[in-house]
Amino acid sequence: MSLDPSRMAPMANAIRALSMDAVQAANSGHPGMPMGMADVATVLWSKYLKFDPSAPDWADRDRFVLSAGHGSMLIYSLLHLSGYAAPTMDDIRNFRQLGYPCAGHPENFLLDGVECTTGPLGQGVAMAVGMAIAERQLNAHFGDDLVNHRTWAIAGDGCLMEGINHEAIGLAGHLKLGQLIVLWDDNNITIDGTADLSTSEDVKARHVSAGWHVVSCDGHDVADISRAIEEAMADDRPSLVACKTIIGKGAPNKQGTSATHGAPLGPDEIAAAREMLGWDYEPFVVPDDVTADWKATGERGRDAHGAWLSRLDASDKKSEFEARMSGVADLAGPAIQDHIRALAAEPQKVATRKASEMALGPLTEKLPQMIGGSADLTGSNNTKTPSTAPFNADDYSGRYMYYGIREFGMAAAMNGMALHGGVVPYGGTFLIFSDYCRNAIRLSALQETGTIYVMTHDSIGLGEDGPTHQPVEQVMSLRLMPNLNVYRPCDTIETAECWALSLQTEGTPSVHALSRQGLPQLRGEGDADWTPESNRSAKGAYRLKSAVADRKVVLIATGSEVHLAVNVAATLEEQGIGADVVSMPCAELFDAQDAGYKADILPADALKVSIEAGSTLGWERYTGTDGINIGLDRFGASAPAGDLFEKFGFTVDAIVPQITNKLNG
Repeated sequence: MSLDPSRMAPMANAIRALSMDAVQAANSGHPGMPMGMADVATVLWSKYLKFDPSAPDWADRDRFVLSAGHGSMLIYSLLHLSGYAAPTMDDIRNFRQLGYPCAGHPENFLLDGVECTTGPLGQGVAMAVGMAIAERQLNAHFGDDLVNHRTWAIAGDGCLMEGINHEAIGLAGHLKLGQLIVLWDDNNITIDGTADLSTSEDVKARHVSAGWHVVSCDGHDVADISRAIEEAMADDRPSLVACKTIIGKGAPNKQGTSATHGAPLGPDEIAAAREMLGWDYEPFVVPDDVTADWKATGERGRDAHGAWLSRLDASDKKSEFEARMSGVADLAGPAIQDHIRALAAEPQKVATRKASEMALGPLTEKLPQMIGGSADLTGSNNTKTPSTAPFNADDYSGRYMYYGIREFGMAAAMNGMALHGGVVPYGGTFLIFSDYCRNAIRLSALQETGTIYVMTHDSIGLGEDGPTHQPVEQVMSLRLMPNLNVYRPCDTIETAECWALSLQTEGTPSVHALSRQGLPQLRGEGDADWTPESNRSAKGAYRLKSAVADRKVVLIATGSEVHLAVNVAATLEEQGIGADVVSMPCAELFDAQDAGYKADILPADALKVSIEAGSTLGWERYTGTDGINIGLDRFGASAPAGDLFEKFGFTVDAIVPQITNKLNG
């Protein structure tokens, strides 16, 4: 489509009208950004973005990320106008209403064409970095014929102020991700007022210093916008296009001010805007000629999609490509089977972080979708395997990311990689730094991605580094997050089983909380013929050891404390007190079991005792208020691990008397 201003202006004004009308109808929302970026978005959609509304999941489409997710009416308008099946005009009329897909911030699980859920500022750009990484990695293997697309993001001043932006652009610049283009809504406005109230940094210079190409344009001049985009496309570095815009463009009394940022314009200002824009139509009405011009924007993408399908059919890599894009859920169990059988034959006493590395060996060898990495803790997290060569600017075929000290950026980039498809990302850091990653982990769960977090040094068992590095509340706090599986395995076999489960639950992210210290292998009996169907960890909790004497006690433990529970049970049995030991590697999976299974594992007629080197809050749901919760409700200390476990009561001698005293009343 030619960039005829006489046609572009009404197309952009359709976005402005829909945005201000929808926000007014909802009596909440952010009209300013969509109105300000309407011209830029119209140029992008009309001439450059590769998309096919009839095939929103086409693998080689361009990815578009609205990082400034508060301006959600921009993407809802674009999707509707360009011919996607949804949102419909009725959906737009019901912006921000229960049961309709046009949520306050874009949500990837509600609408095709919304590549990721945005709203927490800065994460959209960071996820776009991950998408660009995935595109380059797949391109390195399958070539331009099958994988050659761009990732575009629209970001506001807030996105570029957030700390995660520094992490994301540093990584993208270092990797020279030239297929990534960020369109900056440079309007100098934040909620509080003009941006100079809070910042005086040179954003363009910061991007240049990070290895980006930077170009500026008038965000309301279609020819200048086009010039800047083409300059960005021609550069082999990631690009920032600084689009100088007026927030709320078209609202004569409020444009250029924070008054348009996060509130309806009001009936009078909307009427004045209609007059200023020459938009003489009722709310939620777009004239036929403008509608036709918008529908035509998808034709270029439909042609490109058809040509791509022909190349795919002719490619000798078609089957491999389709397999790569279809995920690993059915492959993970078989890939780990021989490893678990070998462990049953030859038990290993190792830290679960090492057990994770051992499991990753066959998994990464057999599953090329897996891309690992670490936030500068590769040797501590044990996340690299012989099959995962480095991914870098000189070789995009690698499958191991050196993220640097960028935990938050790593987590968000992995979300983008997972959402892109064709890759399964896992990345490591210390569990204590899950707090740096937390909002990205939350978006993993909300977006239903299969992102996997390898978080080692999971308790006071890490020892001398002390309370700054010793997790206490982290495991339990992560369990509070919906749609997140938190695994804390007790030995080599459970660790391998948990890896299989993480890869099988593609709509649920996982955290693996792993020990620094060596742990004995407790499993093996009955595992010589292990199959994916016999994965005991799949129930979330299971009876590891049954009572010999009449059962009086059920000991529930996770991770490094399961071995302690086994020793506690042995001492109780010597006193004639029967004790089951229940290993609970994943509380979330246990909670999903039926009532009969849970009642069998945690019978009502036994004293239930939880043992975990972390917060006790929450264990009452399994032990009841009359049970015993052995844990740590204070910060740790700097000392060898053995000394710490003794000081804080994680010993047989400290636990057994508490149980016998409780039984004796």
